[in-house]
Amino acid sequence: MAQAIVHTLNGTTITQADYELQDLKHVNLINTEGAKLAKRVCAEWTAKTPNKPRFVAGAIGPTNRTLSVSPSVENPEYRNCTYDEVVQAYLEQAEGLYAGGVDLFLVETIFDSLNAKAAMYALDLFFEKVGKRIPVFISGTIVDNSGRTLSGQTNEAFRNSIRHAKPLAIGLNGALDAKDMIPYISNLSKCADCFVFCYPNEMAEDCRPFAELGLINGIGGCCGTTNEHIKALHDMVSQYKPRKASSLRCTSPV
Repeated sequence: MAQAIVHTLNGTTITQADYELQDLKHVNLINTEGAKLAKRVCAEWTAKTPNKPRFVAGAIGPTNRTLSVSPSVENPEYRNCTYDEVVQAYLEQAEGLYAGGVDLFLVETIFDSLNAKAAMYALDLFFEKVGKRIPVFISGTIVDNSGRTLSGQTNEAFRNSIRHAKPLAIGLNGALDAKDMIPYISNLSKCADCFVFCYPNEMAEDCRPFAELGLINGIGGCCGTTNEHIKALHDMVSQYKPRKASSLRCTSPV
């Protein structure tokens, strides 16, 4: 069973400006050194148990800005960043992560699909620059029981809006607890023509239905995750078969 270590959430010049660390040298250090540390640990543990290869997933996103929603209720047309600025921030983060040796990118905690589109465009620019591609996972966030992202999309609409990028896997993380996330993961499992995963803020036993119902190909822990929690998830899902691939195939995005 493969495992992935993910970190560097919000390691962009945009978000790091809150901490006066927006200088590119600081952002590069956060991403490159963080990836190197994770890569070293992955190599050590893969050597101990080669039947369980470990990979480093460089987390990209979500930033503390939204491209679709105004931060000012008095001025709905106002935006505090531009699409090009977000693309550039994601591109710089991808460069730092790749230099540190990540095996895949995880565009995660996406509450605004336009931010996700900016990230995917930035990755396309990056892949063109380096002349190769590595796998990409995309994880959205349903903010409440309305079943929608902060920018108003259902999870099926979110999937449709980024399916042109052809990610290796799509999923959901954070916000909702496991029982409330089940119907939305079920929706993704039915419509996605790629792997499906989730990483809710919940105990392992509460996550059992995802595996029991055959909805997922991967599962993990979100904020506050411990080694013991990941082991409990591993032991639990090992009893079940992974989700079968959907027969759907991507066409053009709607």
